[in-house]
Amino acid sequence: MILLIAIDFRGDIDYLRDQIGTRFHSKVDVSINGLDPKPFLNPDRNQFNSTSIIQRLEKDAPSTASKVLAVTSLDLYIPILTFVFGEARLNGQCAVVSSYRLDNRSYGLPDNPSLLQERLLKESIHELGHTFGLIHCQNPDCVMKSSTYVEEIDFKSSRFCLACMDSCATALSRLK
Repeated sequence: MILLIAIDFRGDIDYLRDQIGTRFHSKVDVSINGLDPKPFLNPDRNQFNSTSIIQRLEKDAPSTASKVLAVTSLDLYIPILTFVFGEARLNGQCAVVSSYRLDNRSYGLPDNPSLLQERLLKESIHELGHTFGLIHCQNPDCVMKSSTYVEEIDFKSSRFCLACMDSCATALSRLK
């Protein structure tokens, strides 16, 4: 079972739940506002530390969840980068993604809810892929291709390439 935890999230969590369930052939439960984000705020940056969020998720993760994905609208960072779209523990249980930098409005562009939804799905699948042991892929269409800029997310698919799909299927089969 995959657990989605919405943390200050202003989006369609039901769409994300349904798509992740389909893509990972897994039951997906949703918890709304299951974590207070204030302890993770860096006031100097006015951003939230994604690594610290993952550490808290790991500490509090229910034993019934094979994977936990926190979904937020907060601006995330890690100390060595200006921002991140998400973060995950490779072969771990927990990941976090943010819609903040995926939203056109963050770049002064017109609101595009369907594009935001597509980007968030891609990043959610990407980060969950890391929890299943997948590393960044060189296939430009694969969802596991690394994305530094939001435009790079738009170029890739929301699907795994065949090699990544095989690796993920193997990891999924070990959980069942």
